[in-house]
Amino acid sequence: MNICSDNQYREGDGVCAVDVVDAGAISRVAAASTPQPLVERTASVFAALADPTRFRILDALSREELCVCDLAAIAGISQSGVSHQLRLLRDRGLAAYRRDGNRAVYRLADEHVRDLIRIGVEHASEGTPDV
Repeated sequence: MNICSDNQYREGDGVCAVDVVDAGAISRVAAASTPQPLVERTASVFAALADPTRFRILDALSREELCVCDLAAIAGISQSGVSHQLRLLRDRGLAAYRRDGNRAVYRLADEHVRDLIRIGVEHASEGTPDV
C-alpha cells in the first residue's frame, strides 16, 4: 500500500506530488459505494434543494402545511411560479399535497425532508455570525 506522506504533497493545492494508488482502499470503497441510479436520484434531490426559491418553499412547509397562495406570498413569486416549483418538488419526492375543498394544501413529503432542511441550515450557519 502506497500513501502520500506530508512531504509528498505539492505546496498549496493538496494534491500528491507522486501518483500512487491504495488498491485496498479503492476495493473497500467500491464494494460499499452507492449504486449509480441512487447516486443520480440523490443528486437530483440536492439539486432541487439548491434553488433558493424551492428551499424557501420547503422551509415554509417544514413549519406547517400551506396552500399555493400562501406559498406565493412567502416566496415572493406568482402562484404559477410556485405551482411550477411544487411540481418539481413533488416529482423528486420532497413535497406532497392533499385536497381541501378547492384548495391544494402542501406539506413536506416526509420527515427526511425536514431533516435535510434542518441539517442544511445548521451546517450553513456554523462559524457564521447569528443571522
